[in-house]
Amino acid sequence: MSEDITALSATALLQQFRQGGLSPVEVSRAALGRIEQLDADLNAFCLVDPETTLRCAEESEVRYRKGQVRGLVDGVPVAIKDLFLTPVWPTRRGSKTVDPAAQLGKSAPAVTSLERHGYVPLGKTTTSEFGWKAVTDSPLHGTTCNPWNTQRTAGGSSGGSAAALAAKMTPLALGTDAGGSIRIPAAFCGIVGFKPSFGEVPHWPPSPFGTLAHAGPMARTVEDCALLMNVLSEPDIRDVHAVPRRGIDYQADLGAGIAGLKIAFSANLGHVDVSPEIERAVAVAAGVLRELGATVTEVDPSFSDPLGSFGHLFYSGAANALRDLGTRKRELMDPQLVKVAEKAAGLSVLDYLAANNERGQLCERLAQFHQKYDLLLTPTLPITAFGLNREVPEDWPSTRWPTWTPFTYPFNLTGQPALSVPCGFCRDGLPIGLQLVGARYNDALVLRAGHAYQQAAPQTRTLP
Repeated sequence: MSEDITALSATALLQQFRQGGLSPVEVSRAALGRIEQLDADLNAFCLVDPETTLRCAEESEVRYRKGQVRGLVDGVPVAIKDLFLTPVWPTRRGSKTVDPAAQLGKSAPAVTSLERHGYVPLGKTTTSEFGWKAVTDSPLHGTTCNPWNTQRTAGGSSGGSAAALAAKMTPLALGTDAGGSIRIPAAFCGIVGFKPSFGEVPHWPPSPFGTLAHAGPMARTVEDCALLMNVLSEPDIRDVHAVPRRGIDYQADLGAGIAGLKIAFSANLGHVDVSPEIERAVAVAAGVLRELGATVTEVDPSFSDPLGSFGHLFYSGAANALRDLGTRKRELMDPQLVKVAEKAAGLSVLDYLAANNERGQLCERLAQFHQKYDLLLTPTLPITAFGLNREVPEDWPSTRWPTWTPFTYPFNLTGQPALSVPCGFCRDGLPIGLQLVGARYNDALVLRAGHAYQQAAPQTRTLP
């Protein structure tokens, strides 16, 4: 196994495939070898099936040899979060309550699109139960560790995908994000995670968390996220909320730079207590964007923390997920998930509608904000990765995870595109994430700005 192979981006692998320098089988064997070497320590994967992976890689290799390349990611291994339906692998959602055979033969839209483009399925990655919290541990699959320090959390709920990317087990991965579940583990693990505008990537079956939930790409480079967006954003009639395909090539203008863009920089959104190390790192990143030609202005978007409304809407989704589960099955589940679901079941319709009213006001406020500013720049998180098997850090004043993710969940409420890019490290060597947020459906601009920053300050060249 070559270390160089496992460190290559998907874009670089595709170039090698076309030139004959590497084969899909060679790359898949290297990825499987890396998983075998490291996953006992990390628990990034809950399912690995070398036979299926290598069969798909061999089929791709034949296509390259015959000059019949199938699509944009032909031959590239992709790790699939265990919330996406896969036809030959069970989708357990981190829960002992899910029948492994229940939805075999079905594919999520993202997986269907990947199949059309010739991807190599590498395995299923771990998630918290039903993706309900911002760390990755579940009754079914246990705890996922951070590759930078295995005594720290990888974040969640797409923690398995993020850990696999940081540990060079895969060049591409899928994640979901209903309150930060792509961006949080991306920041903790030092990789790139993109939450597209709501509806930009079709997702089916519907998430129990409703219109808060987005599906999106995770990678080590923004360029690879843009590549994967070209695949994932293809239409699928099963998602009634999906926007029509707009013919956008997310890679086309990726290198156009950011000269002349107006960027609002808010280190704390006006109300968040942020680690001084993170504040300094994000301020340095803002300086890099200035040097690249953007006008960066320190300004807060001036909205009050929507934590209460987010909680009503999100935990109502948890209650919805558990609505048909009796006492016996609930005893098999994460007890804290059961607790928040049972509490949310007591909310009234008027409570829910009031939360939706506040959500609408926040959407309007930020839509107006982006009439003046092209992008909003913030930290992804106010803290770095903390200890394992905890929903919140030690001595934290609250018991619930959204209280330490105040930069992520507001943009699930608004449905805006948001990207987390590594921007440095704290004193103890843990990654720090930078978040770029754009106006709704301005996904290509967010990716372009993230790519410009990453080209100027390529933190992901440093891997654990």
